[in-house]
Formats: sequence, structure tokens, C-alpha cells
Amino acid sequence: MAADRIGIRPMIAEDAPRVLAIYQAGIETGQATFESVAPDWPQFDEKYLPDCRLVALSGKEVVGWIALTPVSKRSVYAGVAEHSLYIAAHARGRGVGRLLLRELIEASERAGFWTLQTSIFPENEASIGLHESCGFRTVGRRERIAKMTYGPMEGQWRDTVIMERRSAVAGR
Repeated sequence: MAADRIGIRPMIAEDAPRVLAIYQAGIETGQATFESVAPDWPQFDEKYLPDCRLVALSGKEVVGWIALTPVSKRSVYAGVAEHSLYIAAHARGRGVGRLLLRELIEASERAGFWTLQTSIFPENEASIGLHESCGFRTVGRRERIAKMTYGPMEGQWRDTVIMERRSAVAGR
């Protein structure tokens, strides 16, 4: 699967089974999130902003997704969002994440977002490198921010690296 054969389109409700399966598989790696189980679709739909939800397709198969959540309900932070990015195991390392992240950046700027941020486990070097290659910078490290509640790392404190990207066009 080459990145040039990957299509990107807005996420639709019919993508739910595959999106949630990819999310759950990412959770099970223990390197993607503190969440222990993927939400059901109504919870997912409520959490993520309706705009700027994208999926990557290989043929008709959803192989990755990216979406935004607001960082605050306060109106002054309306242009700041956190994103989640998950890629199916068989599609990782093939440029799918880069395509999704670049498309999200463009879509978020069109929607008026001036800052995108994310929180990544420091051990997830591939994700950190991907974000750096798309213009994100490390703004901090939260040490022992939370404990894992599942899997082989259950009960262990984890650090996260906070990364952000400031738009050169939106919010100016």
C-alpha cells in the first residue's frame, strides 16, 4: 500500500465500525492513549468536532482516521483544538498518517483553527517524528501525568510530550 494510493475524505457515520476498530487496536498497543476502550459511536460523535474529521482509504477500506476535539468551551479558545490520529496496524509506516495530518492542517485552517495540539507518549517516536515533519514543535513534557489503567503497563505512571502547530494563516 503506497501513500499515493491512499484517498482522504471526510468521515461519515458509516465509517464508525472501522474507525472504532482502528481506535481500539491503537488503544491495545499501550502507546497511543490513556483510554482503555474505544467509545461507542454516539460517544465518539459527541467528543469529536463535526468538522475536520477525516478518514484515509485504501480502496474502500478505512485504514486511518484523524479528528479534532476542542481544548476548552471558553470562546477565547475557539481556534485551538487537539487532534487524535490512528492508523490501522497494516497501514503504519506507509505515509498514511502524514497524508491525514497534512489534510487536517489544511481543513483546520479553512475552519479558522490557529493552533493544533496533541499529547504523545515519549516512547512513540514515530508519532513525534511525524508531527515534527508536519510543522509541530514540542512545547513541553508532562511528567507522570497519569497512570495506565489497563494492559501490561497497568498502574504505571506515564509521561506525555505536548506538541503544537501554530497556523501561519488562520487567526491572523
